[in-house]
Amino acid sequence: MAFGSGREILRAALGALALTLGAAAVGAEAAQAQSLAVRMADGVERRAFARLDRLTDGTPVGALVAAARPLSEQGQPRARDYTRGPATFNETAIAAQPRATGGTEWRCLAEAIYFEARGEPMQGQIAVGEVILNRVDAANYPSTICRVVNQGTGRRHACQFSYTCDGIPDTVTEPAAWEIAGKIARRLIDGAPRPITREATHYHADYVDPHWARVYPQVAQVGRHLFYKQIPGA
Repeated sequence: MAFGSGREILRAALGALALTLGAAAVGAEAAQAQSLAVRMADGVERRAFARLDRLTDGTPVGALVAAARPLSEQGQPRARDYTRGPATFNETAIAAQPRATGGTEWRCLAEAIYFEARGEPMQGQIAVGEVILNRVDAANYPSTICRVVNQGTGRRHACQFSYTCDGIPDTVTEPAAWEIAGKIARRLIDGAPRPITREATHYHADYVDPHWARVYPQVAQVGRHLFYKQIPGA
């Protein structure tokens, strides 16, 4: 009886020892796993902060928070958006731009855009303005906007822009469209890039077929207008 009890005690002791050793082993593995996780997390965090530091040139987080734009302003153009090239020529940026003003040259360009293309999409209106300025830059056309727009006016079949000799009074009847035309003209005169028409000097609506369209290469089509670049000697 005493011997059996001793054996049971020994068994119980060995079992307890095994459990203790097992728990210790499990605890060690858990500790190792936890340590590894901490090191990995620390590494990820350090890399994340290092990347943030590179992206922000070391700008303090507080400054980043202060520079964040309210949700009510997100999606709206910022002041610097107006000087970032052709991407700024979109309806949102143009609509937010202050009302444009200018002298005689500005008005001539705004009128041409309005009367020739106010029914066209934004890019189509810009394209018409580009053509006029492309002619101003070309050696074989007048050197001012107003002279380019009014070239040939008053002579039969000599008008370069149809609205100047169609017999319809040049009266602005759509104030919103006029305001957009004025803003486009202002930006073009102020030196905005002209990438849409690829230096085109001519255009016509897609429902007419002028003779020169069979001579000059077509370089673009925007809305209902087809654009061409005059080639030397043609």
